[in-house]
Amino acid sequence: MDFLFQLLFSPLPTSAIISLLALAAATLFYLNTRPSPVRSPIDLNHQSVGIKDGARKSALLEDNNNLLSYFYDNAKTIYEVFQRGLKVSGNGPCLGYRKPGRPYQWLKYRQVSDRAEHLGSGLLHRGLKPNTDTLIGIFAQNRPEWVIGELACYTYSMVVVPLYDTLGPEAIVFIINQAEISTVLCDNQKKAETLLQTREKGQTPVLKTIIIMDSFDAELVERGTKCGVDILSMQNLEALGKSNLQKPVPPKPDDLSIICFTSGTTGNPKGAMLTHENVVSDVAGVLKGFETSIVPSTQDVSISFLPLAHMFERIVQSAMYGAGARVGFFQGDIRLLPDDMKTLQPTVFPVVPRLLNRIYDKVQSGAKSPFKKWLLNFAVERKYAEVREGIIRNNSIWDKLIFHKVQESLGGRVRIMVTGAAPISPSVLTFLRTALGCQIFEGYGQTECTAGCTFTAPGDATSGHVGVPLPCNIIKLVDVEEMNYFASNGEGEVCIKGRNVFKGYLKDPEKTAEALDKDGWLHTGDIGKWLPSGVLKIIDRKKNIFKLAQGEYIAPEKIENVYIRSEPVAQVFVHGDSLQSCLVAIVVPDPEVLPGFAKNLGCQGSIEELCKNTEIKKAILSDMTKLGKEAGLKSFEQVKAVYLHPELFTIENGLLTPTLKAKRAELKTLFQPQIDKLYADMQ
Repeated sequence: MDFLFQLLFSPLPTSAIISLLALAAATLFYLNTRPSPVRSPIDLNHQSVGIKDGARKSALLEDNNNLLSYFYDNAKTIYEVFQRGLKVSGNGPCLGYRKPGRPYQWLKYRQVSDRAEHLGSGLLHRGLKPNTDTLIGIFAQNRPEWVIGELACYTYSMVVVPLYDTLGPEAIVFIINQAEISTVLCDNQKKAETLLQTREKGQTPVLKTIIIMDSFDAELVERGTKCGVDILSMQNLEALGKSNLQKPVPPKPDDLSIICFTSGTTGNPKGAMLTHENVVSDVAGVLKGFETSIVPSTQDVSISFLPLAHMFERIVQSAMYGAGARVGFFQGDIRLLPDDMKTLQPTVFPVVPRLLNRIYDKVQSGAKSPFKKWLLNFAVERKYAEVREGIIRNNSIWDKLIFHKVQESLGGRVRIMVTGAAPISPSVLTFLRTALGCQIFEGYGQTECTAGCTFTAPGDATSGHVGVPLPCNIIKLVDVEEMNYFASNGEGEVCIKGRNVFKGYLKDPEKTAEALDKDGWLHTGDIGKWLPSGVLKIIDRKKNIFKLAQGEYIAPEKIENVYIRSEPVAQVFVHGDSLQSCLVAIVVPDPEVLPGFAKNLGCQGSIEELCKNTEIKKAILSDMTKLGKEAGLKSFEQVKAVYLHPELFTIENGLLTPTLKAKRAELKTLFQPQIDKLYADMQ
């Protein structure tokens, strides 16, 4: 007490007084601006609970184990979800779009709902039936008309079938025929021409009508007439429907809502049949896991750039519409996304690891000097100490000094970020949770369980796992004996059962039986492990199939079978993983062919020397790429770099099985240093 008295009343140098006052002010500011810790709705040390048959459920579920079907009592279908948004928003802004250099323009909820009714009525006036036997294709980039077209289908109990470019023309032909799609909504003339070509070649006789969102040439109408396809503008069809308005025929929860074709790795795409309950329950599962203050409201805005043809983006949008929130679309060019972000200033940001990796790399590369690197690491360390306590904010001294630029690059208002489609590196996730000053959630799932089946909890700052089962489903791990994974050890194939699990593949009972067992469990093909806190970690893949960072599935054997036809290639091991965006390969050149191949390039030397030669590497990679193109490999299936290894893989050196199949795990382990260097050299 005496010390305090002396400190307050004894004479001090002016500079000391100023310093003390500054320190006191800074401390007061810190305490006043430091928010309360995020309260997790569950015990983070016991996030899931064991139930019968070895399955686990979210600790959020009550003792009666009733799985969640919906979040709002008055919104049990996707149609009702949108109508709820219209009411709670007071007919507020709904869908945003912009022209280059201009601010966002907004369609209000009532406008969107009315246009959907007009478009749906126009479709019915042209003879389509308002039921789940009517399947409508949507072949367009993200934009307001995509959502209007989708809502038009739901208003009259019809079913949406998204089409997208990366499927390739053959897959689009297959989908149109498999789903018997007579009507497709396109965004522009180019896509309409792609569809017309299939009709002109006699590949899609079922296709009768193409509706185009943008303007198009009169010649296209004539071309369509010649092959029996009506070409209409969406604007005119809406006007037709407005003049012949039909009363909505809303769907029921168990009605089919969407058939989402997955690209697959081999063969034709598979059409996952999803009901309204599947979609609404998946949204409900995510929202139930949020703390009350995190659930989206009418004040929130999300940016839409991830493909609407995939379920991840569509689940995020459904959550926004149910809350009466806004969705702003990017301009259609991913290079302009930063400008769209700054203009829109979203609060909810659905994202994929590939983009997060770019943000991480940009921040790290900006710290060029040793001092800047030290300061960045120190700031991360200090802020992460807060994150571990559940303190999420963007107004600390470190945000103002270090992180404000990266936060401003995302618009400066992001409070919820959801990442999915592929795993994210724990180090990147930890860094971004610190730097971005917002809550970042990671989900795991697949189209067959609508989108997500697990989700990380608010306040959980740990990484390297995918969270706990959503309250709309339960999860169990099943023995995979051949890979030494056993449920008794808390490891095995991830199997899902619940409201969000699909009804099967369209007209494909064989594939459906492979995915869904007789008890209704969806077998994912992923190997999971329960961690002590009750969260799930994905540790392997049952089959030799993996995802790249952008979410594309890769079947390496298919690619290897193409590349092995290259004359100088004796053996090839194609590698990639879900933290990388491209493939690399270990190539063993044919020792008999290589000297002659090298001589034609003006190179000579021993096999070992030739394997180190940059020109030879380039030539072999070029030949492999050429063969890949001829075989129809997609760009993401093509290897981007190779390491030449002088010794053959054999049974004796442990790299081949007795049946001469590659031991992929052993090859990966042996060549990990070379693989790491190939990726590092591409940075």
